[in-house]
Amino acid sequence: MTQYTAKPIIAIPMGDPAGIGPEISVKALAKKEIYDLCRPVLIGTASVVEQAMTFAGVSLGLNPINDPAEGKYEFGTIDIVNLENIDISQLKIGKVQAICGQAAFDYIEKSIAFANNGQVDAIATTPINKESLKAAEVPYIGHTEMLAGLTGVDDPLTMFEVRSLRIFFLTRHLSLKDAIGQITADRVHDYLVRCDEALKRLGIESRKMAVAGLNPHSGEHGLFGSEELDEIGPGIERAKQQGINAFGPVPADSVFHQALHGKYDAVLSLYHDQGHIAAKMTDFERTISITNGLPFLRTSVDHGTAFDIAGQGIAGSVSMEEAIKLAAQYSVHFRTLKV
Repeated sequence: MTQYTAKPIIAIPMGDPAGIGPEISVKALAKKEIYDLCRPVLIGTASVVEQAMTFAGVSLGLNPINDPAEGKYEFGTIDIVNLENIDISQLKIGKVQAICGQAAFDYIEKSIAFANNGQVDAIATTPINKESLKAAEVPYIGHTEMLAGLTGVDDPLTMFEVRSLRIFFLTRHLSLKDAIGQITADRVHDYLVRCDEALKRLGIESRKMAVAGLNPHSGEHGLFGSEELDEIGPGIERAKQQGINAFGPVPADSVFHQALHGKYDAVLSLYHDQGHIAAKMTDFERTISITNGLPFLRTSVDHGTAFDIAGQGIAGSVSMEEAIKLAAQYSVHFRTLKV
């Protein structure tokens, strides 16, 4: 196995130019500790970045490049692949605009191309806006769909990490009624196998996973619902027969606390808000999203474009910094695949 000594290159697509993505990017790249861990390269529009530095109170140089290999990666200078796809005179900060939706997609598309070609080791994404994407007629509703479509990967796995808590999601953007309909023994079994593979690829050795219950007290043996008996439990048993170290269903009111304190390496949440609430109540700013199952590593902040505060210089960059750090930490396990 090849040993890598150079710091990983992390691509940072700038996000929606009208949102806080440019601001939190420059604020994060104003922290020396980021450069101590990795070589960050911003994928964006130079004029928007310069504007963001003005209202963010950040003074850094810009080094326009065409390829990540051309970067200087010196603290105090941002290496930027400048796509020049925004007319700064037309940019309306804090507003939904088609030009911003298209630009956000362009940054991500370029970042994915770099990652697919092995020119960067991971991607750490900033917020995009679904309404702006729709206005631009971009054929994807969000990051996960773009990543799937542009890599040819079906149904990528979303995992949250905050402190020592890792959460996977059996279902994502569905109504609660529709999500419950997706909770089948086959799906629980399939996801546990895939989650185990994802944790292994991230370098996690023990891989002890719990599945959250759906009903109060995991149904109390059928008193409060039959899903645990009919679907969730059988799915877990099938995974265990394949050697997956899985437990549950564990009541959702305790399983996330137990995982945070080390009893489990990860929890499989059954629906969107079940896992989101647990992660964000643990630490909202440091909850980072990781997309597993791709040819490369992708991390992301877990907040939106915050149009209501964009352009005011008050957006916090903690989540962006954590996303870059986590990308740097885990990317070593993906770099060895490019030998």
